[in-house]
Amino acid sequence: MTEQILDSVRSKYGAVAESTLSSNHEGVKAVAEAFGYSAEELTSIPAEANMGLSCGNPTATAHLRPGEVVVDLGSGGGLDVFLAAKMVGQEGKAIGIDMTPAMIERARSNAIAGGYTNVEFYQSTIDNIPLPDSSVDCVISNCVLNLAPDKPAVFREIARILKPGGRLAVSDIALKAELPGAIARSMAAYVGCIGGAIRMEDYRAGLLAVGFEHVEIVDSRKDLNAYAEVENQSGCCSPAMDEGSCCTPVSAEPTLHEELSKLLSKYDVNDAAASVKVYAIKPKADGLCCAPTSCA
Repeated sequence: MTEQILDSVRSKYGAVAESTLSSNHEGVKAVAEAFGYSAEELTSIPAEANMGLSCGNPTATAHLRPGEVVVDLGSGGGLDVFLAAKMVGQEGKAIGIDMTPAMIERARSNAIAGGYTNVEFYQSTIDNIPLPDSSVDCVISNCVLNLAPDKPAVFREIARILKPGGRLAVSDIALKAELPGAIARSMAAYVGCIGGAIRMEDYRAGLLAVGFEHVEIVDSRKDLNAYAEVENQSGCCSPAMDEGSCCTPVSAEPTLHEELSKLLSKYDVNDAAASVKVYAIKPKADGLCCAPTSCA
């Protein structure tokens, strides 16, 4: 089952990576702005880094500082990596981890186009991060941890790579009630970041179990129906093309955003799921730990 999930995620997100979705598409831009990105942030990075896949803006709450090393789990086209790179500066480093080859290729192309020299991208699953122990100041992620079949393994990896006193600042989707059965059983809902989400209390317990302290999970109260804003995302067609000039899709298989839109037309997932901000601190070696506000 785990391999089936990973293959489905790779396939769907690979199709998104190969599409023309970008901040130049009004629906894609609307999703990003609905979940907390400013117009200034979106125009400061390559448009192709944003594909309408966010559920928050982790760089806005990660309190990144010059010289830090930050890792983005499930980095996609590099949206949050590029924003983080500006915050940590040339003396710092922003690293993206993604398991989808097409996403890594897109992110690296975006890095070249944007002239970024303090970013790196690695292809890997997030339960086996190719970085040394205690090498990272901050881990961020944006609507990706919910996709991991083995979330405890991901939590352990995050704790492993963080330095003592390092912090986790994640935007994700978590559950506040049981999902309707049809959604819970749907692979499309899983790939669409809903079906794989866990209860907020389980999220908190999982982070505490691997040693994190000062764990906070805050409902951002963002409307998850914003995902329905993304339209006309055929992989071969540019949103800027005139109506009727688009090429014929190479596959009749629905895209990720089409599946999400169909799902949201049947169910108001806000009743059971929420966009959340997740904070946690890895204790210092001496057992002392600062709270997120004082670590900023």
